[in-house]
Amino acid sequence: MNNTPKKSVISTGAERSGETPALALPHTGTIRDYTPARLSLGSTAESISTHEHLRFQLDHALARDAVHAELDIAMLSRGLAERNLQTLALHSAVEHGRREYLRRPDLGRKLDAPSRQLLQQLHQPPPDILFVIADGLSSLAVERHALPVIDAINATLAEPTTAPVCLVTQGRVAIGDEIGELLSAKLVALLIGERPGLSSADSLGVYLTWNPHPGRTDAERNCISNIRAEGLGYAEAAQRIVSLIQGARTLQATGVSLKDPSNNRVLP
Repeated sequence: MNNTPKKSVISTGAERSGETPALALPHTGTIRDYTPARLSLGSTAESISTHEHLRFQLDHALARDAVHAELDIAMLSRGLAERNLQTLALHSAVEHGRREYLRRPDLGRKLDAPSRQLLQQLHQPPPDILFVIADGLSSLAVERHALPVIDAINATLAEPTTAPVCLVTQGRVAIGDEIGELLSAKLVALLIGERPGLSSADSLGVYLTWNPHPGRTDAERNCISNIRAEGLGYAEAAQRIVSLIQGARTLQATGVSLKDPSNNRVLP
């Protein structure tokens, strides 16, 4: 009889190539079989084991890489073109790269002058739903998940959106408000890379804002977060997003007054 413990793989989800580095973790019969969170680490002598120490170093390095990586705009543009969606490449007011972006969140919330001028000169019908994709704090999350999420949303909507998709470099959540106002959008769906954790370097969030304009607060948005392979799947995320969009159309509002119906499910 083989008593060798079975192995489960803890996926770090952070290599741009798609080949995910992993460290094997034996089944323990504890909560660790159900989550990659650092629980019940145990100890070796007076310290944690070498295995756990290496896991921490790896996950920390992957999180740092996700924060500092530059968004591949060309790849996203090609993917959207294959879906017959036009793109608008925009940039925030951050002028000096990623370090300034991290130190000056305010600059990531507004467009630079050329981007603002580009949108002001557009002559297109006001979109009902405007997709905005911003790098946020994890370009990796955007590169992996933004296009599949848009596919899933358009497949769930009664009328898929055909408006140009705005691709924003060095952007924060609130930059969607200025973009939406300039394009007279009824609702902005902003897809953005979330702050990496030590077990989730590629988590995507989607923020919905009705009647976007500068000055909107987080209380006036709805957010669906943790969209990734080990978190919320594309199909379920799309169903929740479309349900919120339908509710926003009815209420003419997003935020605290709009509740996610999926949260009413009774747990088994």
